[in-house]
Amino acid sequence: MEWSDLRYVLTIARAGTLAAAARRLGVNQTTAARRLAAAEAALGARLFERRDRVLSPTKAGEAAIARAAQVEQEMLALERGVGGADAAVAGIVRLTAVPILANRLLIPAAPRLFVRHPHLCLELIAEPRNLSLTRREADIALRLARPESGAALARRVGRLDYAVYRPRRRNADGLAWITYEEGLSHLPQARFIAAAARAEDTAPLLLNDAEAIVQAVRAGLGKSLLPCFVGEREPGLKRLGRVALARDIWLMVHRDLRAQARIAAVIDWVMELMPMCRDVPRMRRSMERSGMVRR
Repeated sequence: MEWSDLRYVLTIARAGTLAAAARRLGVNQTTAARRLAAAEAALGARLFERRDRVLSPTKAGEAAIARAAQVEQEMLALERGVGGADAAVAGIVRLTAVPILANRLLIPAAPRLFVRHPHLCLELIAEPRNLSLTRREADIALRLARPESGAALARRVGRLDYAVYRPRRRNADGLAWITYEEGLSHLPQARFIAAAARAEDTAPLLLNDAEAIVQAVRAGLGKSLLPCFVGEREPGLKRLGRVALARDIWLMVHRDLRAQARIAAVIDWVMELMPMCRDVPRMRRSMERSGMVRR
């Protein structure tokens, strides 16, 4: 039995179908089926059965999957241990963040990181879902919700302030609210907008992405609750009122990776950017009073 075959078994179990597993592994479906067949032949047992187009583990499959998960953790621990021996700030760091932070905060600031560390390769994954640090889907994660306890270290590193913005060329009277579609209605900013829309008796426009909401406000389709660091930098938007909502920003890193030089370098860079997520006008007034910037 080869570990590479066990990796296919584990991915198929997590994905549920051969097609989905093949996409995750970056191979075609035929290759995924062939590697599964090789694993079943090596073990002398059928590992999955098809139910309603989904592959469900057999009893033998459940045992194999449990063992494969253990092997995966040992392989990742070995990789982390060997990787930590190199103290140079070089190599790949996988950083995942919600798209609005990735697109509006991290990417514009990336040149500063690469000038400082020219041998570093940043793999930035703009993803709303929580990628697994344990399974090495990412090395570092920036999230807007308190993480559950696990193998990763987590700390609150900043705050994302939100305020209401409208198109600069229109007044707020009669403007519809732009909010998130039903699948994202649990978000604090979506709940705020839903309550405001009910109070004003307006029907909101529903979208499934924060960046799309920014563009919709710019296009004059309505008003919405946006991160202040985004809204203040958009010349076509006008702010209505003070900070209406704040969300904590959490940084997570696997405890086995924290001491690696390349991981520490990216964490330091992220920490330098965190003050930008606070309410921009209030920060500028504070900096003016302290003499850090001119009035």
